[in-house]
Amino acid sequence: MDRADQPSRPASIAYNSARSVLSGNWVGASTVPSRTLYPHQWSWDSGFIAIGLRHLSAFRAQLELETLLDAQWSDGRIPHIVFNPDVPLTAYFPSPDFWRSSTAGGAAGAPGAVETSGIVQPPIHAMAAWLVHQAAPAPPARRGFLRRVYPRLMAWQRYLTDSRDLGGRGLASIVHPWESGMDNSPCWDSPLSRVEPAAPDSFHRADLDHGCPADRPTDLDYGRYVRLAAHYRDLGYQDAAARHLFAVEDPGLNALLIASEHALAEIATALGEDSSDHQVRAEQLTTTLLKRLWNPDAGMFLCQDVITGEPIPERSAAGLLPLILPGLPEDIADTLVRTASGEHFGLGSTTRLVPSYDLTGCAFDAARYWRGPAWFNVNWLLERGLRRHGARRQADALRRTMLRAAEESHFAEYVDPFTGEARGSRDFSWTAALTIDLIAEVAR
Repeated sequence: MDRADQPSRPASIAYNSARSVLSGNWVGASTVPSRTLYPHQWSWDSGFIAIGLRHLSAFRAQLELETLLDAQWSDGRIPHIVFNPDVPLTAYFPSPDFWRSSTAGGAAGAPGAVETSGIVQPPIHAMAAWLVHQAAPAPPARRGFLRRVYPRLMAWQRYLTDSRDLGGRGLASIVHPWESGMDNSPCWDSPLSRVEPAAPDSFHRADLDHGCPADRPTDLDYGRYVRLAAHYRDLGYQDAAARHLFAVEDPGLNALLIASEHALAEIATALGEDSSDHQVRAEQLTTTLLKRLWNPDAGMFLCQDVITGEPIPERSAAGLLPLILPGLPEDIADTLVRTASGEHFGLGSTTRLVPSYDLTGCAFDAARYWRGPAWFNVNWLLERGLRRHGARRQADALRRTMLRAAEESHFAEYVDPFTGEARGSRDFSWTAALTIDLIAEVAR
């Protein structure tokens, strides 16, 4: 019997271990992704963490999201990092004194009472808020949660659909690879090649103090990330399309943008508000996503370089994420399922979990950050997408494998897609949180 089909240890053991990870990473009003490598609050991490926390404490899950939203800029953006002032500047780079959000971001609406980064991450938050609301057992436990977060989540959506429609074609663009959440995917290699890297002696990589260099981005890539972030900062974090050195329409971020419109429609209905605007936006964005980023030859969605106007031919797991969408045409969904199971991603045949990048791609690396390893949040989204579009057998198998890999890797940040060997940080919060969610869903 293949190891992936063997029975796992009792779910209660994994559940309790995951709960201990989240308890250990809780810092009073939010959860750090990792006590060592990531000692602040991260945007889409907190969304996934709240999804798991809802099974442990509705109050804590709500607080996770509201703490993040308290750092929202007045232009609507939710920054990708909210800095803890009690953490030394040397613990993480780029640190608050690099971003200088409260001063450099003043014209863009950065808050003055808290330091943040100036870039964003994928919009998982409305989906998370709706799931958290549903988990609260009674109106008193909900604390008026939806009423408080709804306008802030709408402002976040409008920032992405309006200020970040840099191509003028109806999709949101990322202006830094970190905004995709898939930080150093090979998809960014070509557009990044136009960026002159920052001098190596101009910054210190704190990530290498806690992580294996073979698992992390190269110094060349990091120099380009620093240059892009500094350029955006020096422009006051303004979103005029002609100023950007890097601008890409990413199918993963846009799929979550659409999923968030569907979630906002549910929230609006629950609040007694008109949900039709969200439903129309979701339909329009889905149509535009299909028109702009679907590539039938690749059998998946591809990124688009906004500056050159050309598609980026690299296949990454981001191009599979539209599978989460309810309005996806059946033939497109079926093709995505085949692509996930085929030679490029190998799900159910050559890989245990969906890798972050094409197995046959020239830049594939099973160990290096986002260039091949499998990530639990991506696989959690794909498990939901498979289930939504009728691929129940594949979804059940993926869920079993995810639970086993999470426990065996000690809730690793990411794993080797073939072996499940742990990579990156251990006791990683979103891995633990999504393990809890998967176990809870099985129990229902």
